Amino acid sequence: MLKQRFSVLSDADFEFKEGQREGMLDTLSQKLKKTKEELHLLFAELQTY
Repeated sequence: MLKQRFSVLSDADFEFKEGQREGMLDTLSQKLKKTKEELHLLFAELQTY
């Protein structure tokens, strides 16, 4: 759903290994120009669908 909403994202942006979640969030934050807090709100919003 994020890839549909933000065309700049690729499958590789969502790949992370155990313990590297923060690195993935950093990548998403930079690409989407959003803070981590904004990302958490976005994820929470998407879970309501």
